[in-house]
Amino acid sequence: MVLVWLQAVMSKRIALVAQMPCDDYSLVPFLRTPMLATHEGDAVSANLPAFSTILYAHDGQVAQISLNRPERRNALNAQLNKDLLAAFSHARDDDNVRAIVLTGAGKGFCAGADLSDFAQQPTAEQVYDGILNNYQPLMGLITTIEKPVIAAVNGVAAGAGAALALACDLLVMAEGASLMMAFSNIGLLPDAGACWFLVRQIGYSRAYQIAIEGERIPAARCLAFGLTNKVAAADQLLPEALEWAHKLAKRPTLALGLTKHALNYAAQHDLASTIEYEARLQKQTIPSHDHLEGVKAFAERRAPDFKGR
Repeated sequence: MVLVWLQAVMSKRIALVAQMPCDDYSLVPFLRTPMLATHEGDAVSANLPAFSTILYAHDGQVAQISLNRPERRNALNAQLNKDLLAAFSHARDDDNVRAIVLTGAGKGFCAGADLSDFAQQPTAEQVYDGILNNYQPLMGLITTIEKPVIAAVNGVAAGAGAALALACDLLVMAEGASLMMAFSNIGLLPDAGACWFLVRQIGYSRAYQIAIEGERIPAARCLAFGLTNKVAAADQLLPEALEWAHKLAKRPTLALGLTKHALNYAAQHDLASTIEYEARLQKQTIPSHDHLEGVKAFAERRAPDFKGR
């Protein structure tokens, strides 16, 4: 598999462009894309952007975003990155969406960066600009969107594609799927936030091992490492991810989103600061409909009917 990837890189077809690291994906201003057209899905939204490299489906309170460049193993190019930003921005702003599932069309989740955008080998400055203009806003958006985001990894997620999967809050991997940090195989270091995600999820030593060995990490090993929450049979991957998303969509969305902020904050601050931050966020939940409904339902010994606000 590594050989196939290296051959692809050398032919400038599907490639991993590892570049220069970004400092903090939690402090990124979000890019807004003009809302223009319609989508493929169960309900049509007049404000949904027109997409050429993804499929956007809306099933109840769950949005499904599918990378749709199967002929390139869903490799990330400028247009796909633009479409992902627009799709996640739309899902973020749509009050009817309370959970999001991200997956890939075809046999792979995402093969990493696609060098076919470049007529020739990109310069160091082009690579640097590409990371800051593409990956930093996208990863920042996914990691701070106040709704659960589930990655349904249906095949290989390599390089920036692995970072994309790890940017999601929760992962479900197909039994035959894998993550791969192939950067070091061509003399590069992980980028697109991969270092940030790896070291926080599995610790320095194991993260360093994965980064420098450049080997495929099968789903079962990802589960043992804590890189994925669940492993499912290939034909059950998307149904299981969607079922999980629908369950989460019935939870108190405001509290789930603020929990995401609190955990990200806790990873970078001390205990006292984290408790103060939790207290500030809790001030938002106390007057919320879902908190009042939760307390009332508890007193009445019934299931709560959360509205996501």
